Amino acid sequence: MLRLSKHIPVAGLLALLAVLAIACAGPEPVLETIVETVIVTQKVEGETVELVITATPEPTQPPETIEEGPRTLFVCMGQEPDTLYPYGGTSTAMQAVLSAVYDGPIDRHSFDYKPVILEKIPSLADGDAIIQPVGVALGDLIVDDGGSPVVLGAGVIYRPSGCNSPDCAVEYLQGDGPVTVDQMVVTFRLLPGLQWSDGNPLTASDSLYSFGLAADPDTPVGKHTIERTESYEALDDITVAWTGLPGYLDPDYRLNFWTPYPEHLWGQLDAADLLEAEISSRMPVGWGAYVIEEWVPGNNIRMRKNENYFRANEGLPLFDTVVFRMVGENPNANIAKILSGECDIVDRTSQLAGQSELLLELQTIGQVDPEFVTEPIFEHVDFGILPSCSQDGSWSQCLREGRPNFFGDVRVRQAIAMCIDRQAIVDTVLFGQSVVLDTYVPPDHPLFNPDVVRFPYDPQAAAALLDEAGWLMGEDGVRLYTGEDTTILPNTRLSFRYSTTSSRQQVAQQISLTLAQCGIDARPDYLPVGEFFAAGPDALLIGRNFDLAQYNWPTGIEPPCSLWTSDHIPGEDLEQYPLGLNGLNYPGYSNTDFDVACSAATQSLFGQEGYRQNHLLAQEIFAAELPVIPLYLTVKLAATRPDMCNFIMDPTALSEMWNIEAFDYGEACVE
Repeated sequence: MLRLSKHIPVAGLLALLAVLAIACAGPEPVLETIVETVIVTQKVEGETVELVITATPEPTQPPETIEEGPRTLFVCMGQEPDTLYPYGGTSTAMQAVLSAVYDGPIDRHSFDYKPVILEKIPSLADGDAIIQPVGVALGDLIVDDGGSPVVLGAGVIYRPSGCNSPDCAVEYLQGDGPVTVDQMVVTFRLLPGLQWSDGNPLTASDSLYSFGLAADPDTPVGKHTIERTESYEALDDITVAWTGLPGYLDPDYRLNFWTPYPEHLWGQLDAADLLEAEISSRMPVGWGAYVIEEWVPGNNIRMRKNENYFRANEGLPLFDTVVFRMVGENPNANIAKILSGECDIVDRTSQLAGQSELLLELQTIGQVDPEFVTEPIFEHVDFGILPSCSQDGSWSQCLREGRPNFFGDVRVRQAIAMCIDRQAIVDTVLFGQSVVLDTYVPPDHPLFNPDVVRFPYDPQAAAALLDEAGWLMGEDGVRLYTGEDTTILPNTRLSFRYSTTSSRQQVAQQISLTLAQCGIDARPDYLPVGEFFAAGPDALLIGRNFDLAQYNWPTGIEPPCSLWTSDHIPGEDLEQYPLGLNGLNYPGYSNTDFDVACSAATQSLFGQEGYRQNHLLAQEIFAAELPVIPLYLTVKLAATRPDMCNFIMDPTALSEMWNIEAFDYGEACVE
C-alpha cells in the first residue's frame, strides 16, 4: 500500500491509481478493471487525518502503434514544435528535437561553453581570439563609446586603443586625422572530416552561408552582432574568422560562430521561403546523432540513427530509432505513460512541477526517476532602498507619504535576511531540490565566490542587529524605532508591504510568518502579474514604489552584477538616471565600490586579466550590502523510466536532450 502526502490532490490520486495498476502489471497496458485502495494523509480543519480512498480506474487504451526498430527510445513531449527551422523559432520543444539533428556546434554546459564540432572555444588567453590596434579615419564605420555602429566624424565619442571604459573615451573633433582604436578577431576551427547526414562534407562555407541567412532582412533573428561585424570569412575548409567593427569588443566573442546549415540543400531557396519550406522547417538535415524520417503533426516525430554521425566510432548513438511523442501537458497522464512503457522520457514541457512530490514518492518505490535541476533563474526579495519619493536622497516627501527609510541601514537588511528560513522554504516549496543563495551567482558557477559573507537563518543574531539599529520590540510584538535617524520618525512600527505575484503566495506566507517572529510586520500584497511588472513611472517596480518585492531574475554564464549598479536605477530625470525608465536597479541601491568592481568586470572580456577578480569582488560587496535577499534558484523537471542513464539535466543547456546521443537504458545502465 502506498502512502501519499497531503499535497497530492485527490484528482491526481485517482489518476495515479490507474497508473499504479498499469505499472504493477508489467510493460503492457492493462485493459481489465482494477480496484485500488490508498491511504492519504491530509489536514482537515487543522487536524491530521487519514482518508481511505478506493477508486476504479477507467480502462486504459493501448498507445498508437508505431513500428519500432531494433532499439527505440520514446521521448514524450508536452508541447509540439511550431517549426524545426532554427532561424524560424525558439521554442523549448524545437530545441529538444533539434538537439538530435544538430549536435552543438557549441553546448552551454555547467555555466560555460563547450565545443562539440569545434576543436576548442576561442579565448583571449590562448591567442585564437585577439585584440589588435587598427587605424580608422573620417568616414570609416566604427562602434562608438555607447556600443552603436556609427560613421566616424565630428562629435563621435569613441574609445581609443587601450581604453575599455567610458572614463577614457574621447570626442572626435573637426579636423582630426586618423585615430587608433581596438579591433577584435576570433578564429574558429571545425573538427576535420565532418559530414552532413546525407554524406556531403560539412565545411566552413556552410557557416558562412548561415551567417548570410542570419543577416538577410527576411530572416527573423536579431542582427546586433551582425551589424557590428566587419567580416566573417573562411580561411580554409575548416577555419573561419570573425572580425568585429573597429571599437567593438564583444563580451560574447566566444559565440561568434554561426551554426552551419546545408547550403547544398537550402541554397536554392530564398531566406523568406526557408521559413515555410519542408526541407528546412519540417525535415531539416543536420550532422547530429539522428535523422528525421517522418513528422506526423499532433502525434510524433520519428528519427533513425545517423550512419554518418561524427562520433559513430564511439558506438554512438545508442538507439536505432527515436520517437518524439506529443502527449500534451497533463502531468498525471504523462507519469502514467512512463509507468506503462509508452514513454521512456517525459520532458520538461510536460508541466510535471505540480506533481514533484508524487514523482519523489514514486522514485522511492523504484517506479520513476524524476530529474530535477536548478535553472539559471534566481528568486529574490528586493528592498525598497531608494523609493521614488526620495529625490536627491531627501526623505521629507517620503515621510509625508508615510514611507520611512526602513532599509537604508544595512544592519536592518542583514537582520531581515537572518529572519527568513530560506532552507525551510527550499525544503517545503521545492521539496529540497534547490539551493539557498548568498549572492546572484549560483554555487556551481565557475565565477562563484565561495568566500562571501553569509546570513543564515538566525533570529537571535537578527534581534541583536535590530536592537543595535534602534528597532526595539514593542508590546504588540512589532518593533518600534527608538534611534536617531531623522529619515525615520520616532516610534515608527517596523511594518511595511510585501508585494509579489499571486503564484508566490506559499513562499510569501512563510517569509511573512518568520519575519513576524522577529518583530517585523511584513504584510503580503498579492498582485496580478501585469500589475506587478507594469511599465511607467508610477508602476510598482520601475517606479520604485514598493517596500519589499519578490520576483526573479536570470543569472547566466555572465554574472548579472549590472542589475544593481547606480546607473541602472530607473527614473524619469535622465541627468540623474541615465537609463531612464529602462533601468533595472529597482531597489535604488547605490555603492561606488560595487559600481567600480562591476564595471571593471563587465568591461573586461573572458580571458583578460581582471575579469575573474572583479566578478568575485562585486559578489563580495553585494553579499555584505544585500540590496536584495537572494532566496533560491528555480527548478526545471523531467522524468524518465527508472533504468535510464546518461540523461543529464544541466542548468544552462538549451534542452535536456543536449546529449541525446549518449542516452541509454536497461542492462547497460546497471551499476
